[in-house]
Amino acid sequence: MEFPSKLLEKAVEEVSQLPGIGKRTALRLVLHLLKQAPDQTNHLTQALLQMRNDIKFCKKCHTISDVEICQICANPLRDASIICVVEDIRDVMALENTQLYKGTYHVLGGKISPIDGVGPSQLNISTLLEKVKSGTVKEVIFALSSTMDGDTTNFYIYKQLKDFQVLTSTIARGIAVGDELEYADEVTLGRSLMHRIPFESAFKSV
Repeated sequence: MEFPSKLLEKAVEEVSQLPGIGKRTALRLVLHLLKQAPDQTNHLTQALLQMRNDIKFCKKCHTISDVEICQICANPLRDASIICVVEDIRDVMALENTQLYKGTYHVLGGKISPIDGVGPSQLNISTLLEKVKSGTVKEVIFALSSTMDGDTTNFYIYKQLKDFQVLTSTIARGIAVGDELEYADEVTLGRSLMHRIPFESAFKSV
């Protein structure tokens, strides 16, 4: 792809680094920004810079937050004895949209994936174990996507928790095998959460 401007080429190159954005889509987005008033582009730039520089991760559950402790963890009406283990913020948002879950979350920040070089030490697993060791947790719900990496991660954590007095469960398979949690509709996701089953039973049935 030939560019009439090096500045345009650099902008397209940077935008095309975003997931799911090819060079042609990046060019279309960059040209759209060029047509907008300078103030609008500046607002976008400032919002991105502020997000990147000022955003925080909750000290308790590791979800994205504007403050040290997120709104969910700080809410006294949430049941801190129930922890739902998810991959990232998108899954928290999906589960919150069901308006059925009243416990708290633990965001791993990914899944175990040997192919991608992601091991247990690179995820927020140790802090989950610390919560369980404190004796205040009654149930850990596994809500990772039903993919091979998700199941591997679930099983790894389950093995780490099996010696503790804590119930382990997993969301029911209303979510199709191989599906990502964030793409499930709220009704299906809500039912899967409410009708969760003991993790050991789910493992034996595979």
